[in-house]
Amino acid sequence: MRVISRLRAIIGIAVSQLRYNRMRTLLAVIGIALAVLSVTLLGGVGLGVVETGEEQFDASGRDLWVTGGPVQIAPGTVGGFENTLVDAHSVAASIERQEDVQTAVPMAFQTVYVSTDGDDWETLVGVGAPARGGSVQVTNGTQFQQQDVHYANGTYSGPMTHEVIIDTRTAELLDVSVGDSIYVGGTISSARANQFEIVGVSSTFSRFLGTASVTVHLSELQEVTGTTATDRASLITISVADGASPAAVATDIEAAHPAYDVRTNREQLTATLERQAVLLASGGSLVVLGVLAGITLTANLMVSVVYQQRREFAAVKALGSRTSTLIGIVVVQALILGTLGGVVGVAATLPLVELLNVVANAIVGFEDVVRRPQWLLGAGVAIAIPMSLAGSWLAGWQIASLSPEDGLR
Repeated sequence: MRVISRLRAIIGIAVSQLRYNRMRTLLAVIGIALAVLSVTLLGGVGLGVVETGEEQFDASGRDLWVTGGPVQIAPGTVGGFENTLVDAHSVAASIERQEDVQTAVPMAFQTVYVSTDGDDWETLVGVGAPARGGSVQVTNGTQFQQQDVHYANGTYSGPMTHEVIIDTRTAELLDVSVGDSIYVGGTISSARANQFEIVGVSSTFSRFLGTASVTVHLSELQEVTGTTATDRASLITISVADGASPAAVATDIEAAHPAYDVRTNREQLTATLERQAVLLASGGSLVVLGVLAGITLTANLMVSVVYQQRREFAAVKALGSRTSTLIGIVVVQALILGTLGGVVGVAATLPLVELLNVVANAIVGFEDVVRRPQWLLGAGVAIAIPMSLAGSWLAGWQIASLSPEDGLR
């Protein structure tokens, strides 16, 4: 009973002191909430990078990715990209003949000039892809009505279809819709000579690339960007037969084509993230710094709270209370402030995540970049309490050396 009575007294004093100066208590809660936000938001960004990448690869409907090395930026060249996969149509046809390969589709990405009138130009990403047979999800209009007849077995002498599929952002940027025509080319002179009819609107490739895009047949993109001589592409996407193992098929393709890299969805995502190692390391460092900053801020807050109560603590100590009792008061205050700060931080995380996702979507074009899984929100509260207790330990050390005479002056 004596222990319970003492505990009730400690809790009562701690709560009374917090209620006595409500502004100080409010500022302490806000400070802890900010420390929690630094962890939950940065953690949400880190999770979003990986999960968004996985979802984009899974949504592509492909199982394997064949590349000739990373696509390089080539300033000063037509198209601006140095696609490293040469003789793409022949390589894709050879791969498609292998066992357990259902389809092998070469694709290319280039920077192109786009205009509605031939005078005002926008620079967008041009995608060379079939856009037929369910490879894209069209929300307005149709997919390509013809095959890539311009390729003509490598002669590039077939008629150009001059069909183009645009994404919603391109439609808004150019104020065009299905049935309208736009000029597309790797140079302005080439674009003026090639007018394409918009047959459909699809965000399939823009979701994958994170930017506005226009999609034409691969050979037609090569034609308007001057890369027909080497039949260059960025990659070959592969769908394996039902029941086949993508990893096993990848091994067979690598054996037949040792000059190329063949990756599964997970391996392609990993390779992409490895090229962003500096960015990921910076993000990881920010998370660590966020935790350390949270601990430092919380410790500073707790020491400040104790310092502002030094006269009260000195008076209690002068009346004969033991140091352990004063430390108990500080620990109870830390638990209360930590819990309240954690709850406020987690509650603020929810709308801030939505706001950051809106901003990220507007800037980079990806939705739900910042994630908020339940376990991360729970971790926010769990982190707040230890951070507060760490601060209370420093504050308790301060109390242990508190002199009643000095505190009451």
